[in-house]
Amino acid sequence: MPIAHDFPFDPTYGYDEAGLRGIRPPPEVEGFGGFWRSSYAETIALPVRTALTACELPHRSHRVRTVEFDTLGGYRIGGWLLEPRDEAPLSLVVQGHGYGGRDSIDALIPRRAAVLLVCAPGFNRSARADLPAQADAHVVHGITHRDTYLIRFCVASLWSAGSVLRELHPNLPLQYVGGSFGGGLGALAMPWDVRFSAGFLEVPTFGHHPLRLQCQCVGSGESVRRWRTSHPEVVEVLRYYDAAVAATHITVPVVCAPALFDPAVPPPGQWAVANALPKGEIVPLTAGHFEHPANATDSLAVHRRVRALIGG
Repeated sequence: MPIAHDFPFDPTYGYDEAGLRGIRPPPEVEGFGGFWRSSYAETIALPVRTALTACELPHRSHRVRTVEFDTLGGYRIGGWLLEPRDEAPLSLVVQGHGYGGRDSIDALIPRRAAVLLVCAPGFNRSARADLPAQADAHVVHGITHRDTYLIRFCVASLWSAGSVLRELHPNLPLQYVGGSFGGGLGALAMPWDVRFSAGFLEVPTFGHHPLRLQCQCVGSGESVRRWRTSHPEVVEVLRYYDAAVAATHITVPVVCAPALFDPAVPPPGQWAVANALPKGEIVPLTAGHFEHPANATDSLAVHRRVRALIGG
């Protein structure tokens, strides 16, 4: 049944589920893997210089501390570290956030996991005067060259977060959780970091840029579409930042929850990521970035699968 809305475009973009399941990633640009492997190697060689501070934020099962650490590009990253209060952790989770930023610890926290809630460069506890904190400006910051694009440093912050967790809790399995902006970052980060053993990507962005550039939306992709009109050369940079292409390199199990209807992150891009995962399990959502009666039921199904994958 069609979803009623008042957007000036169709948030299904003309696709039904069968059509979405048929979408494949665009061709991989030469040097894609080399670019990301070298970015990872450069990041992982840097000392993270972790700083932990007591935090009064309450949580029913975890002790909460604020955390700061270094990452690629000289960025100092902030976030929150949650560790089980009464028992030793059995796993480690790096968790990204959406393009609205992160100003709280309200997130999916597995009971026996130590979780690092990362604030991406420019947002909340990682804010800087020289970085935008709004999605429409953030998504095009440094986009003129693949080496300077801010998304590269956002991905690097996830690798560095993994290093922080591994320094604190050596040898435990490391997993990734992220949605929307954080979902796209996770797809770009996971292939090159062999420490990640599983992941969850919900309504992931940055998938299949050739399709995304054709889709009007109310999310960050619209800023990229507008940028492209006056800077057509940006398509060459975006080829190195395609989450669907990156997903083809992820060799560990991933639960992916793409939406059938989404005005902010066009579903064709989300499904390009989901379909590309070699060991992916797809849990479809009725709607993303949109209030709908099915959202609660969909969330229960997704969280059940995620907890089965990464522990609960």
